[in-house]
Formats: sequence, C-alpha cells, structure tokens
Amino acid sequence: MWIFFAFGSALFAGATAILAKVGIKNTDSNLATAIRTIVVLVFSWLIVFVVGSQHTINSISNYTLVFLILSGCATGASWLCYFKALQLGDVNKITPIDKSSAILTIILAFFFLGEKATPIMGLGVLVFAIGTYLMIQRKESKAQDVKGNLWLFYAVLSAVFASLTSILGKIGIQGVESNLGTAIRTIVVLIMAWVVVFIQKKHTMIKNIDRKSWVFIILSGVATGLSWLCYYHALQTGKASLVVPIDQLSIVVSIAFSRVFLKERLSGKAFIGLLLIILGTMLLVV
Repeated sequence: MWIFFAFGSALFAGATAILAKVGIKNTDSNLATAIRTIVVLVFSWLIVFVVGSQHTINSISNYTLVFLILSGCATGASWLCYFKALQLGDVNKITPIDKSSAILTIILAFFFLGEKATPIMGLGVLVFAIGTYLMIQRKESKAQDVKGNLWLFYAVLSAVFASLTSILGKIGIQGVESNLGTAIRTIVVLIMAWVVVFIQKKHTMIKNIDRKSWVFIILSGVATGLSWLCYYHALQTGKASLVVPIDQLSIVVSIAFSRVFLKERLSGKAFIGLLLIILGTMLLVV
C-alpha cells in the first residue's frame, strides 16, 4: 500500500511545482512559500481532525516529538541554505548539488535505518544519479559573481539537510499517526519560513499580491499538503530508500504538466536524463 502513497506524493508534488510557478510569477518566492505553508498547516490539521487522530496527541512520546521537530527544522534549514547558496553562487552549479539529496538519502537509509542494499539497488542509484545530472539544464552565464567557495558550502548543506529531513521524518513518523506527525512538523516549517520572510523584511509585500497569484499560491499549498500527507504515510510503512526515489518522479509529472500548461519543451539531453531517472527508480523499487 505504501507504494501507492509514494506515487501519490510524486503526483501532487509535480502539480505543486506548476501551481507554484504560476503563483510566484508576480510574488517573492520566499513570501509565497511562507503563505503556502499556512495553507499546508490548515489542510494537514483538517485531515487530522477528519481521521480523528488528534486524540492520540497525548500519547506521542518525547522521543517521537523530538524527531518530528528535528525533521521540521531540517526542512527549514534546507530552504535557508538553498536560498543563501543561490544568493552567492550560480544556479547551474548549485542545482546539481541540491538534486543529489535523493541519492544521499538512500545512502543514509542504508547506514542509519538498516535498510539492506543489493547490487540492483546500487545500479539503480547510479542510473538515477546520472539521469538527475542530465536533467540539469545548463546555460552559459556571461557574468559570474561567486563570493569564493562559500556558495558551495551552503549548497552542500542544503542537500544534507534535505536528506536528513527524510531520515528524521522516517524515524519520527514511526511513533505517531502519519497525518498527525505531518501536521506537527509543518508547524516547525511554518515558523522557520516566516522567520526568513521577516528577516528579509518581505512581509510588507503581502499587500501587493494580486488575486490570480493568491489563487495559485493557495492551490499549490493544497497540493503540497496532499503530497506531504502521502509522503509521510508512505515513509511510515515503506523503506526510505524506496519512497524517496519514487517521490523524485515528481519531475515526470512536472514536465508533463509544464508541456501541457506552460508549453515548455525538453532538450534531447534532458529527455535521456528523464528516462534514466525512471529506469533508476524502477531498479530501486524492484
């Protein structure tokens, strides 16, 4: 059953990317993310009350709560590092490092969660990594304004924290109903997202958001909520080393939606990379 939720996570994550792209067209991305997290929080707690898991909140152990909070902190930290890296370095150099978080998660799952590795899974990791690299669209940049190698430090931290999010979430979600666990960690993410907005003094831009942007930001929040609920339900019953790469198939959904709604096309190189990602995922699942 976990595999259906993993694919559901990929589907809604792919939809989130397209909805968010439209929503942040005329809105600061950090502010839109903070607003979207509010929607996720409301949606996640609504699901909690629908399934009735709010009655189990008192039974959550301190151990579980700590890992849920750490998972939320890792998500927020990943965002902070990623945007800091983008501020200092070139996107074309940072993105491949950030994408490596999926591979790092699989490796960490082998070491810290005791998930067994097989030769086929190793091949799947290799194929997946090559496919991800090929998916990165590289464009020549005439101006490079990189402050030393500091951007590299933040980019690596972004990937590490993104991987830790899945590992910590896997541990924390074991001792709590998955919907409730998602709702609790979303509170942490919400706080960190708004801290970033207030530090950057972007909260004053809320009044400038137009009606269309509001609609798509809210829709992207609902899609994000559905993706997270599916993702952490899958993590609760499935292996992190399998759930994470399936979730990365959101790339396929995003590309399909972008082709239909945004009229974007893939290059030959990127299409080969997409096929390799699908093949690598299938090898991991098998």
